[in-house]
Amino acid sequence: MKTLKELGLRVPEILLPAKTDLNKWSVIACDQYTQDKEYWKRAEAATCGEPSTLNLILPEVYLGSPDKPERIAKIRRTMKEYLGDAGVPEALEGPSGVFAPPFNGFIYIERKTAFGRMRRGLVAQIDLETYEWKPFSKANIRATEATIVDRIPPRKEIRKGAPLELPHIMLLVNDKDDLLVGGAQKITAGREPLYKGDLMCNGGSITGWGLSSDGDLACVTEALNKIADANTAADGSTFLFAVGDGNHSLATAKAVWDEYKQKLIAGGAEDAELAENPVRFALIEVVNIYDKGLTFEPIHRVIFNTDVAGLIKTLAQKLDGTVSEVASAAELDAAVKASWADFGFAYRENGNGAQKYVLLKTGIKELAVSRLQPEIDDFLKGSAAEIDYIHGSEETLKLGERENAVGILLPPIAKDSFFETINGRGPLPRKSFSMGEADEKRFYLECRRLFG
Repeated sequence: MKTLKELGLRVPEILLPAKTDLNKWSVIACDQYTQDKEYWKRAEAATCGEPSTLNLILPEVYLGSPDKPERIAKIRRTMKEYLGDAGVPEALEGPSGVFAPPFNGFIYIERKTAFGRMRRGLVAQIDLETYEWKPFSKANIRATEATIVDRIPPRKEIRKGAPLELPHIMLLVNDKDDLLVGGAQKITAGREPLYKGDLMCNGGSITGWGLSSDGDLACVTEALNKIADANTAADGSTFLFAVGDGNHSLATAKAVWDEYKQKLIAGGAEDAELAENPVRFALIEVVNIYDKGLTFEPIHRVIFNTDVAGLIKTLAQKLDGTVSEVASAAELDAAVKASWADFGFAYRENGNGAQKYVLLKTGIKELAVSRLQPEIDDFLKGSAAEIDYIHGSEETLKLGERENAVGILLPPIAKDSFFETINGRGPLPRKSFSMGEADEKRFYLECRRLFG
């Protein structure tokens, strides 16, 4: 049986606030509401000036703000203040620090959302040496969507030198028998939670239970070994986790570690020091891809100023599909949602004529978006067409009513073929899927010491 270390995990040392008023402390992932400053103003008002993770992150709505350097400097100062005495470990219990003494262990969480769903997860720490975002990687942890390299540098500015790390990264595990997260639920049944409370701004509620005893860790290790065995290919490579949310944040953590590792090596660091350096790790939440509370929503496409008839004809040929016209937007929407491999097109004939609804039926076995998007990209190459990515079929169909536009509906995401597609075809095209609604995204809560 492999150890946790050999599986790419470590038992984290987690910092939680001593006074857990989660409604003020926890805030949604920084990469949400990136065009909505009003949301972040509401979040600021909800903290009431109390200690909050909002003061430890840079919402990406402010990535382009001229005062970004000042914001990052303030984040650094606040991290040190929250740690107490500039982050000296002994001061964590002191009156100036915000955090309780560290908890050494995993945390099983249950997140109830405002949409009537309950998602379960396990907070853990991963070894960044076992993760790779580049296409066709055979690493233990792999990206699910294409990583945009240009998005890494601005995120590096925030992570480099930061005293604290806060996770909004969610990793998916291919665990049909629910051994890992379900096992953690069984272990912690009847225990007092480490934290429990409501989340701000329509975020629902969250409860977390600790797993720290030798018996707890043995159960987690056994479950991970069984999952690893089931997800090991003929070449010996194991695909244990896929990045569900926070792809660019994890890629940034990897880039920061790779850079810092070279600095340590140049300074004479030994292998033992490199193996345990806090920067080598990242705090994440593991979620079973088959969890009933985890919804996968397709992200639809709208294309402006293109030859729609030519596009549909080309896609039908490339995807070996058949085309038929349907009577209404509702009929088109229903047909696409009832399939795993069919696409819907809503547009005005000749750009400004009668509204048309066309269904493209295919026999695709992989995740449909992995076949569709490359063909769209190839068709649009060199043209003046513009493409946008839309959440929700209703909005997509409305946009398809505009002149010189076509709304393209994508089918649901098939969980059964998710890992298989990524393993065989590499990361999915960008904007392939969304895990739940915006308010269901991960909230910052747990912290971990990083630099210093």
